[in-house]
Amino acid sequence: MLTVRRALISVTDKRDLISFVSGLVELGIEIISTGGTCQQLKEAGIEAIGVSTKTDFPEIMDGRVKTLHPVIHGGLLGRRGTDEAVMLKYGIEPIDLLVVNLYPFESAISRPDVTFEEAIDNIDIGGPAMIRAGAKNHDGVIVIVDPDDYGEVLEILRNSKLSLEYRCRLAAKAYAHTSSYDAAITKYLSDSLNADPLGAKFIHIGNRVEKLRYGENPHQDAAFYLDQVYVSGTFATAKQLQGKALSYNNIADSDAALGCVRQFKEPACVIVKHANPCGVAIADDILSAYERAFMTDPTSAFGGIIAFNRPLDFVTARAIIDKQFVEVIVAPGFDEEALVVTAEKKNVRVLDIGVLSSNPILGLDYKKVSGGLLVQNTDTGRILESDLKVVTEQLPDANQINDLLFSWQVAKFVKSNAIVFCKDGSTIGIGAGQMSRIYSTKIAAIKAADEGFTMEGSVMASDAFFPFRDGVDVAAEYGIKAIIQPGGSMRDDEIIEAANEHGLAMVFTNMRHFRH
Repeated sequence: MLTVRRALISVTDKRDLISFVSGLVELGIEIISTGGTCQQLKEAGIEAIGVSTKTDFPEIMDGRVKTLHPVIHGGLLGRRGTDEAVMLKYGIEPIDLLVVNLYPFESAISRPDVTFEEAIDNIDIGGPAMIRAGAKNHDGVIVIVDPDDYGEVLEILRNSKLSLEYRCRLAAKAYAHTSSYDAAITKYLSDSLNADPLGAKFIHIGNRVEKLRYGENPHQDAAFYLDQVYVSGTFATAKQLQGKALSYNNIADSDAALGCVRQFKEPACVIVKHANPCGVAIADDILSAYERAFMTDPTSAFGGIIAFNRPLDFVTARAIIDKQFVEVIVAPGFDEEALVVTAEKKNVRVLDIGVLSSNPILGLDYKKVSGGLLVQNTDTGRILESDLKVVTEQLPDANQINDLLFSWQVAKFVKSNAIVFCKDGSTIGIGAGQMSRIYSTKIAAIKAADEGFTMEGSVMASDAFFPFRDGVDVAAEYGIKAIIQPGGSMRDDEIIEAANEHGLAMVFTNMRHFRH
């Protein structure tokens, strides 16, 4: 057990500071403090000794140097039962409790008008050094970096139950705190140099929002973490307005739906099931977009995720609640009348995503593999009409071009091998995740036929090139009249010849959209 006689307090986040330190004083603990923290304690009537009084050396360089002194670091690093003689020789008193949090670097750099010099000034040096010293010596020092721990620590001190295991847990939290801080600085400096984000060392820090009930399956533990730096219009800024707690799969599927729907400038609806779109449509209003998206595959839409790129109104909410069972509804805003309707199904999760831009979200994607991490730039590739290369004798007409571009945007969010049938701004059949592109095509056709869609005159998107002409032959059998695909197969000539034989229009994008 550890006896706490002396505490050093130096905090930027002064939340609950006075009540906590008052509790320490009641336990007979001597308080040492720095700068503004010391001043605030004294103004509250709490006796605190300034660091410069202990070190017999003033704070210099506008506060840059104040705790970097052997009296402080010796007090934190001195091993109990080992270093007493040298500590006595140099007048070093043990510091048993360290309470530190750091200069607000992250909040400083979040200001759009912050200068580089201001950012650098907000890099804390003494704080991280003390935290690391105290955490290293947690056998004799308890380190607190989070005001949320004040109450628990006070209770433990009052009951004299400050175990080594508890100190070790706080030490780990302290190192996580400094690691996160250093990661933010690393990213800021790298970004200021336009450095390659895929450098020799890769650092990613996340802040846990909540522990989830379980992961993909009930026997897996899971949690949701926010990126250290995030942008609006993502799950980082989403506000849950009603419904049960989000599950691991809810979050993954909702993010897939959000990524797809944000591509479209027109009112759009995306319905996702098991990470794949099962219905996507654009229209003049979101009610029409929803109804058309639902018609693509009503069976798969059951228990799905619905995302919109416009605020949800009463009429559309009524249509959803009356028509289907839904797990999550995601939109950039909800009318009050719409929320009255969704409240009829209290378990439906309703997420207000905030301002939603159609611009792609830049950043990195991660995939954990055994013993490592795959990292890549987010797939933000987009194709415009001017990028299309017509490779067949038959030219696509204006309506077909619109549908080709639409289906290409959808295919980007369908698991490979991806095939998307589309007509008049709406999907009519989607084949996802098959090992063979032929079978993806057949599945898309089966889905379209099952829902009574006429495939004659529709278009088809393929996320990657056709390795053989059989994919084109099958598409022609179903009445497909135009195809969009990346091109690049060693048999492109055969593929184009097949399209010409069937009188199909075909365009190449020279861009692939594998999604694994």
